[in-house]
Amino acid sequence: MKKQNLKNHSQFVPGYHFIALPLLLLVLIGAVVNLIRSAPENFYSASLLVVLTIASILVAFYSRVFSLKAQDRAIRAEENFRHFIATGKQLDSRLWIGQIIALRFAGDDEFVTLAKRAADENMSAKQIKLAIQQWKGDYYRA
Repeated sequence: MKKQNLKNHSQFVPGYHFIALPLLLLVLIGAVVNLIRSAPENFYSASLLVVLTIASILVAFYSRVFSLKAQDRAIRAEENFRHFIATGKQLDSRLWIGQIIALRFAGDDEFVTLAKRAADENMSAKQIKLAIQQWKGDYYRA
């Protein structure tokens, strides 16, 4: 795996982003077209197809959202522990999850200073990432 940096740290899951989601979109379009063109005696089954497709899209969306929330909680715990090891204190409670997720890319030498600065200046996640001098890749998150 190539070394991560600010420009390439975003990740796509090809099977999810480039296959499953476009297929679900195509099925939804087809189901809506089928519903519009359906004869009155087929309206119920055509409606069911649209409803089931929407339900499938919601399942795909929420399965991704829920897994990312679980990863966010793990990152919060890891970075809080990392800060505790370095300082003997927990992360500043003013930091929100987006800031903490951005801080995970900071190298150990600048992590504590950048965490304090992020809390004091209420830096955005993008500002934190731009301020990082020693990028520490996260190769486990998808």
